[in-house]
Amino acid sequence: MNSRQPIPVVVLAGFLGSGKTTVLNHLLASRGGTRIGVVVNDFGSIEIDAMSVAGQVGDSMVSLGGGCLCCAVDGSELDAYLEKLAAPVHRIDVIVIEASGLAEPQEMIRMLMANEDPAIRYGGLVEVVDAAEFDETRAKHPETDRHLAVADLVVLNKTDRVDAAERARIEGVLGTLCAPGTPVVGADHGRIDPELLFDRRPWTETRGQLSFEDLLAEADGHNHCAHAHAAYDTVEFVSGQALSPRRFIEFLDRRPAGLYRIKGFVHFGVPGHEERYEVHAVGRFLRFAPGPWGRGEERLTQLVLIGSGTDGPALLRELEACREESPHELGPESMWGVLRYVAQPSEPAPEALT
Repeated sequence: MNSRQPIPVVVLAGFLGSGKTTVLNHLLASRGGTRIGVVVNDFGSIEIDAMSVAGQVGDSMVSLGGGCLCCAVDGSELDAYLEKLAAPVHRIDVIVIEASGLAEPQEMIRMLMANEDPAIRYGGLVEVVDAAEFDETRAKHPETDRHLAVADLVVLNKTDRVDAAERARIEGVLGTLCAPGTPVVGADHGRIDPELLFDRRPWTETRGQLSFEDLLAEADGHNHCAHAHAAYDTVEFVSGQALSPRRFIEFLDRRPAGLYRIKGFVHFGVPGHEERYEVHAVGRFLRFAPGPWGRGEERLTQLVLIGSGTDGPALLRELEACREESPHELGPESMWGVLRYVAQPSEPAPEALT
């Protein structure tokens, strides 16, 4: 039986010219040992400069250096290619789908949520926006507003081509178009930290769950290309006392828009739910994945929060207030909010937090 966690599938969308391929190339260049499977939903070519590989991508799978697989598909082929990429022999850690510039992100999400392959799970929608052509794009493609409304994270690309006032104006408009709490990350030349989307870590045959020491090392920028975390605020939280499921869900419900990423493990200690709950949030997207504790492993909550413009001490105070204080908080019904974001066997992954 395969004991590996399901592989997250991140959808990278945006209209033609927004910079999706540039963002993708940067993710590949800064992957730090993570094995990335790439699906290109657009027949044509993709130049992977970061992998020292440049080639024509046809309608078949090709193997690229450094453990990256790339395919060009139409929608009807998506499930088959995801199944191939998820095969254990490839040791893929994350799959990124670069959607066609004219693709409907909602359809991509629907297909991924309906996919019954237990080896994969939906990992969120990242919408790339061209800051320099923002108004023109909306005028030419009115569906832009609909796409932004379902995004889990928005990358405002080409910010180097607009001044501060124009950027602020665009960010204000995005605030009205996106769902409440959707983070907007500024970027130039597609440079965003991959850690905002997925964990970067080298593959080893014996690798188990990512340790808290690994999380802290990544959050501090160790072994990162160009120390990308310098542009973000990082908060680490550890608690030996179980957290109240209800209080923790309330914390997630009201987390600030600048908090881009939450990852780690949570100890709830609720009878019947004593497992270690892995938590993963990208923008509005949220999931929990229960799993066993390691032999002799201390029952701890260990979290890393990554954001920009966030109040670290305030976040820590809120997390400290999530500790359970009375036995009635640990009844089975207290887990209902958490279980909403746990994928059940043969069921689609839980929807984004709204």
